[in-house]
Amino acid sequence: MRTIFYSIIAIAFSLKMVAQQNFVIHKANTRGSSDHGWLKANFSFSFADYYNPQKMGFGKLLVLNDDFIAGGKGFGTHPHDNMEIVTIPLEGALEHKDSKGNHGVINAGDIQIMSAGTGIRHSEYNASKTLTANTLQTWILPAKQNIEPRYDQKTFKQEDYKNTLKTVVSPSDPNTLHINQNAVYTIGKLEQGQIKEYNLRFKGNGVYVFIIDGETVINNQNLTKRDAIGIWATDKINIVASTNVHLLIIEVPME
Repeated sequence: MRTIFYSIIAIAFSLKMVAQQNFVIHKANTRGSSDHGWLKANFSFSFADYYNPQKMGFGKLLVLNDDFIAGGKGFGTHPHDNMEIVTIPLEGALEHKDSKGNHGVINAGDIQIMSAGTGIRHSEYNASKTLTANTLQTWILPAKQNIEPRYDQKTFKQEDYKNTLKTVVSPSDPNTLHINQNAVYTIGKLEQGQIKEYNLRFKGNGVYVFIIDGETVINNQNLTKRDAIGIWATDKINIVASTNVHLLIIEVPME
């Protein structure tokens, strides 16, 4: 009887710990994927033909796609509305055209944002005819619906990220790209041994940290290239660079 009693106590304690857990880990090899020949994509959350009821987004963050686009190929003209779309080229460049008359190239080191608002049509093609482009694209639900569509991009130097956590997208900082949501995008390139603390900007937000390259420990959880961790019910996270690490922190409202 005593053994059974202690077993029940152990199970109850374990269930309590699970209930109190305020993070989720998404390993790189558990992402969804698709291969269209010209496009090889990995999905952190349910997208297109990939559906996972356990991965329907993280708070207001609905999409984080890791796309590899063959030279000369891309996404033809298609519509969006009421979505905040942030694109981060990691390698190569994309040529952008949209129905508001915006036309340009975003290179690795640039960040692009598009507030789709009442509706916008756009295309994104690999700017090179021969080299593969690798981009991260994210979608966040907006704070205000049906705003006038807007487009912007900004270049950040690689030294801007060295051993720091550099904010690149926010709703209020004039040195960043503006987003129609209480969301913040931060990028860091930390050398091995660097220790950083990220303090959340908005109460009730969570953070989704995507490891672009390298290895790190975040809140005592070991993460490697293309792993991610989502953390909520906290006001800060701790980051330790196990190797040189390149990471993206996306802070978003959870409700």
